[in-house]
Amino acid sequence: MVWEACLISHIETTSFESSLMSHISIEFFPPKTPEGAEKLRAVRKTLYQLKPQFCSVTYGAGGATQEGTFATVGEILGEGVDAASHFSCIGARAHKVRAELEQLKTMGVKRIVALRGDLPSGYGLGGEFHYASDLVRFIRAHMGDFFHIEVAAYPEFHPQAATVQSDINALVAKVREGANSAITQYFFNQDAYFRFVDDAVKAGVNIPIVPGIMPITSASQLMRFSDACGAEIPRWIRQRLHSYGDDVESIRAFGVDVVTHLCDQLIKGGAPGLHFYSMNQSSSVMQIARNLDL
Repeated sequence: MVWEACLISHIETTSFESSLMSHISIEFFPPKTPEGAEKLRAVRKTLYQLKPQFCSVTYGAGGATQEGTFATVGEILGEGVDAASHFSCIGARAHKVRAELEQLKTMGVKRIVALRGDLPSGYGLGGEFHYASDLVRFIRAHMGDFFHIEVAAYPEFHPQAATVQSDINALVAKVREGANSAITQYFFNQDAYFRFVDDAVKAGVNIPIVPGIMPITSASQLMRFSDACGAEIPRWIRQRLHSYGDDVESIRAFGVDVVTHLCDQLIKGGAPGLHFYSMNQSSSVMQIARNLDL
């Protein structure tokens, strides 16, 4: 496939506007208050200027935000934009999963981000699903090809992976069960992404692997998220963020420059799209897009 050749060679220089305009996607999380919901509506309206291919909505540990997730997905669909619901399975029961899939289908959702997910604190493993590949298999068995299934990928490897190869094998299993495309955990080293994609392709992965992009807007938030998910923050970025102290504007400006350069390198290397983790904010994503001449 063309995208594979581009990723392996790393020399594709197609412009952002011509090759990726329809391949931007944006992630939101479900708001917890009426004020948060109203703010998110305004954020979405701004980000829709980028004409995203779809917008996804996260799903809390053990499905903790399921009601809010589905409600936000419904709003996005009502705004005329394709919406993808995150869907985590660990600890879940098959009959409940099937009922929720039927609910999403009835809503008009045609895309799912299928994840293993995390159990809420204090819960035992239980359930009938232990890996994301189990969920992908279940969706295909009971829903056929109705849903486009996105899965997760980890360029710097899942923090719970026993070995590098076991992490690649997990992605291979998800593809074998019927995944259509993958979205990566965020990262700040493009070489990690290209190396991961090369390894995945060599292992037989034949689906697009879209890089996840995290705008830098808060140093403390970024450190906290990265420590939890295993994403590496290069030392020079950590040091620069530390030097800004509580200067929020300098942190945001620096973050926009860093992430713009990262996106530019990914685009020139042939990445099949960009998936922005918006954190329910629009300003940094929009500035990065402007810098890339979108």
